[in-house]
Amino acid sequence: MKDRTIADVLTEAQPYMKKYTGKIVVVKYGGNAMVDEHLKDAVMEDIILMNMLGIRTVLVHGGGPEINQLLQRLGKESRFVGGLRYTDQETMEVVQMVLAGKINKDLVARLCARNGKAIGLCGVDAGMIQCRRHSEEDLGLVGDIVGVNVFPIVQALESGMIPVVATIGADGEGQTYNINADTAAAALAIGLGACKLVALTDIPGLLMDKDDESTLIHEVQISRVPKLVAQGVISGGMLPKIACCVDSIAKGVQEAVIIDGRKEHAILLEMFSDQGNGTLFY
Repeated sequence: MKDRTIADVLTEAQPYMKKYTGKIVVVKYGGNAMVDEHLKDAVMEDIILMNMLGIRTVLVHGGGPEINQLLQRLGKESRFVGGLRYTDQETMEVVQMVLAGKINKDLVARLCARNGKAIGLCGVDAGMIQCRRHSEEDLGLVGDIVGVNVFPIVQALESGMIPVVATIGADGEGQTYNINADTAAAALAIGLGACKLVALTDIPGLLMDKDDESTLIHEVQISRVPKLVAQGVISGGMLPKIACCVDSIAKGVQEAVIIDGRKEHAILLEMFSDQGNGTLFY
């Protein structure tokens, strides 16, 4: 990169660094960026850089592709209802193993290998994600969040660490539940008083035509969302993602954005450039 270009990049990034330093940003990590090794490394580098700049970053992860892979190896078919995974007892065991075990510790190890101070947490720890069985329709052991305890996350942040949270919750009887990662990230962002929620996905953002990436909608006022749902623009797996963005904005998070996790350093492009990345909800 030429000297002038470096200077331009830093000049463009400076006001954003000032804007976010000392603030809490919740990053929901999922999709293709979790299975592509090159993209995975880029996400880890983005998170560490944000932490070094004094941005108090919380990484909340799902793990749908890896859960699907293990279920397939076990000869069990994945089933989805309204964009959410139907979770019977056997599937719940797989979800818990993959999320709280394999993926969570792999992410912590990757961050620590790059000199990041990371700690792995699970929504069951200290009652961080309190839930009950989903009531609107039968989804098995899928939970609705009824409360959060962000104390463990705050303690980690105050120690200069990067909390990495696996999205499993539990009820008062000790039953564990599968929690949609977007839903969990939004609830934690609200509980933490985060200034921004960033959700990585496998598309550029919200598309007017789901088959045409050039129809990206760059900004959406949350009052428009019901109309977009009625028109079918928001459907399937995008329903819970966008519902979480709307809920977080309505409850005090200043910015919520769905970005293209297939882009290298997608988080930095969103956080520190004028062009941004994806669809911003306001």
